[in-house]
Amino acid sequence: MKKYILIPIIGAFFLLSFKAGDYFEISKNLEIFAEVYKEVNTTYVDEVKPGELIRAAIDGMLKSLDPYTNFYSEAQAEDYKFQVTGTYSGIGASIRRIENRVYIDSPLEGKPCQKAGLMAGDEIITIDGISIKDKTKSEVHDLLTGQSGSTISVEVDRLSVGRIKKDLIRESIIQKNVPYYGVIDDIGFIKLVSFTPKAGKEVRDAVTLLKNQGAQKLVLDLRNNGGGLLNEAIDIVNIFVPRGQLIVETRGKYPEDNRSFKTLNAPVDIEIPLVVMINGNSASASEIVAGSLQDLDRAVVVGRNSFGKGLVQTTKGLSYNTSMKITTSKYYIPSGRLIQRLDYSNKIKGKAVAVSDSSKRLFKTKNGREVIDGEGIHPDVKVKARRISELSQSLIKNHLFFKYANIFRSKNDTIDLPLEFNVSDYLFNEFRDFIKDKDYNYITRTEKDIKQLESQAKEDKYHKFLSAELTNLKSAMDSIKMNDTENHKSELKELLEQEIVRRYFYQRGEIEVGFDDDADWHTSKEILSDLSVYNQHLAL
Repeated sequence: MKKYILIPIIGAFFLLSFKAGDYFEISKNLEIFAEVYKEVNTTYVDEVKPGELIRAAIDGMLKSLDPYTNFYSEAQAEDYKFQVTGTYSGIGASIRRIENRVYIDSPLEGKPCQKAGLMAGDEIITIDGISIKDKTKSEVHDLLTGQSGSTISVEVDRLSVGRIKKDLIRESIIQKNVPYYGVIDDIGFIKLVSFTPKAGKEVRDAVTLLKNQGAQKLVLDLRNNGGGLLNEAIDIVNIFVPRGQLIVETRGKYPEDNRSFKTLNAPVDIEIPLVVMINGNSASASEIVAGSLQDLDRAVVVGRNSFGKGLVQTTKGLSYNTSMKITTSKYYIPSGRLIQRLDYSNKIKGKAVAVSDSSKRLFKTKNGREVIDGEGIHPDVKVKARRISELSQSLIKNHLFFKYANIFRSKNDTIDLPLEFNVSDYLFNEFRDFIKDKDYNYITRTEKDIKQLESQAKEDKYHKFLSAELTNLKSAMDSIKMNDTENHKSELKELLEQEIVRRYFYQRGEIEVGFDDDADWHTSKEILSDLSVYNQHLAL
């Protein structure tokens, strides 16, 4: 029986951490859990793995709370480190698996992969002499990462060239929080993708350099930025507001979780006109930056409603090199509002529901503009979300832009600079010829609606009266789809431009080539082009 005593003993030790009223309930359930575990371990028909059983129990318990409270095993320590710090040791490239083959997808500029001359589209054949045929993407990733300073031999197959073998030295790869900044006309543009350590310094340095290069207005792009470290968000806001300004208050279960965070440094510029771009994937620290600048009437927010994550996580080190990230408080921005959209204490069929309308409250910005809590950050200027066509989604899913760009790169050593590069009609027709015999079947929303209408007509006994019309509709839709590449030509060209440009100019080029078709960017430029319009958005 000795091997079964551990859990209740540990449970008794943990009871010291709980208030008296919880003792019996916790003790009872820990005892039940220990008995269930014992019975499964001793009597289940097949052999079980104790570690996997306990991990499933831990994950199930935490899943009942919120998606941000997670346990990390010793084996996951490196992955968690990357989440928090943006740092890992490897060759500096992402990989892509297509069927049973693995390709280099995006080399980072200035990192071992790119410096060794390996390119996006190169198919990886062996790593240190080990064939990667039939290996999973995760297994290939593990082979590519390793001790900083260690040597790795990578053999690839490149179109029009054949087999190439390169020796690389792994480095500590620090992902940039600001992969791009530049001046377009007199507007400085900063792309911020994460809030790992030094994010504040990177943005501060970018603002200073852009001002020195002639930028008289700024756009901070927080779209698709899922957040990160709270202190970095405060440092970034501090660039644009004075020292001593309250940015965030956190409130939790215990007094030590109730804290106020103010700006501590001298700002860079508290006057320069500023636009912040957000979308539905802007979350957490991104919402602190966008929301506090909005509350303080320091920036015009452009785009779409943000994600709505107002929860703060704390990392706790556990035994055996394990750890967990646990939600310990909620954060409130300067107006006093909580931007949390979902109520994880109130679930229906296991899913959290939106904060009820009766719980939402109105608050006011510094200038007296009304803002509401419980709904993320509402932009001051809303830009309609662009919906990508089913055709484009299918071409992306089947890697056809990627495959065509590989062929293009094998035939062209150079292209125009990203801000000047355009896919010509000749090149587009070449791409269209390339996909003609490829499998990329897709169903449009209109086709789904026609199918649903037909089903409803049958159910309502109207189908025999509408049969001819439905047949004609389906035929018309088939005819339209035959010309879908022409119908979505502009969108396809844009996606093709991004895929081709990143072969030559990496992440920076991919961002620059997208400016032409970026509705949020064009709206931001319009607002900043007329300061009376800009100021009007910030006025009561």
